[in-house]
Amino acid sequence: MDQIKTGKFIAENRKKVGFTQMQLAEKLNVSDRAVSKWENGKSMPDSSIMLDLCCLLQISVTELLKGEKISMEKRDENLEQTLLETIKQKEDADKRLLTIEIVIGVTLVLIMFALCMVAAYAPIEEWLRITLIVIAIAPLIIATPFMIKIEQTAGYYHCEKCGHKYIPKYKSVFMAMHMGRTRYMKCPKCGKISWQKKVVSKED
Repeated sequence: MDQIKTGKFIAENRKKVGFTQMQLAEKLNVSDRAVSKWENGKSMPDSSIMLDLCCLLQISVTELLKGEKISMEKRDENLEQTLLETIKQKEDADKRLLTIEIVIGVTLVLIMFALCMVAAYAPIEEWLRITLIVIAIAPLIIATPFMIKIEQTAGYYHCEKCGHKYIPKYKSVFMAMHMGRTRYMKCPKCGKISWQKKVVSKED
């Protein structure tokens, strides 16, 4: 799959149907920055919105993934295989991201704990003690927004009320109470607030 080719194809068909990046983003409930990244080949649309995107652009999923128009005879030949491969690639990438998040989080917490212990019990000057505490806390503060971004985009959140699985907005994840990877959020489909569990696949 050629992301740059697919990105150019998205941009070409968006212009054909007369949408701006902002208009397309609003219809798909994503940011215009996300649309820009697709069109520049920096990322791919999430599998959960591919069908909606294709409907808006008046193309097939196979054409989207191949980045070109396909004749009617060949359109359905490898559609199922292509979709399954794309979904599997996303799930594998999400699993890696969530593992990286855990590694970063645990590493930073251990470093913070070690430096705070030194600052608390070592016979050092007060200014050095404060410096150590700042150095201990700063990396965790800096890394937190990036770890929350992974929490937002990797996998899906599963509404326990209606069963809908979706990718929430960053603000929703950032502001939500949480226990591990389960967050107390409002479902965009049923509108109810509940504890929503993180899942990697829509089949989980």
